Amino acid sequence: MTKQVTATALPEVKLIEQKVFGDARGFFFESFNAREFTEHVEASVEFVQDNHSRSSKGVLRGLHYQIKNAQGKLVRVVEGEVFDVAVDIRKSSPNFGKWVGVTLSVENHRQLWVPPGFAHGFVVLSESAQVLYKITDYWFPEYERSIVWNDPAVGIEWPINFEPLLAEKDAAGKPLADAEVYA
Repeated sequence: MTKQVTATALPEVKLIEQKVFGDARGFFFESFNAREFTEHVEASVEFVQDNHSRSSKGVLRGLHYQIKNAQGKLVRVVEGEVFDVAVDIRKSSPNFGKWVGVTLSVENHRQLWVPPGFAHGFVVLSESAQVLYKITDYWFPEYERSIVWNDPAVGIEWPINFEPLLAEKDAAGKPLADAEVYA
């Protein structure tokens, strides 16, 4: 196996650490292998889209989800560093409203698997960051929802000491108590 897969405090959310081969020329690693992913992370996943975002320091994106056509996301960073967060928004889950966050960077080569049923977001810690993520369903703007990043009921401990830069839709996100969530 070329990777180590670890369940986070939210067991469905997985941290994937790649085996990186490096020398004076640079490095190489296998960023995705469908056979290993289905064997060690999630058995019934089909990715349909790859997304790529670039953001400046202090930009916070999220906490996003689609209320229909829920998306699973395999997230990694190819430039810079982000603090990446998943929030369980499945009402029937014993972990409803709980969150987990990990640092993803170009240096650590980590990936985070955020399955359907979770809201997702990140804040950029470096001067800029480029984030790539594989998605299990297409984007449907009419089903897109956002939970406000600083909802005290969720209590995410963002590792920042500044007011983040938000998109209008993220600034208008709802508290978890008022948001549409999964059954």
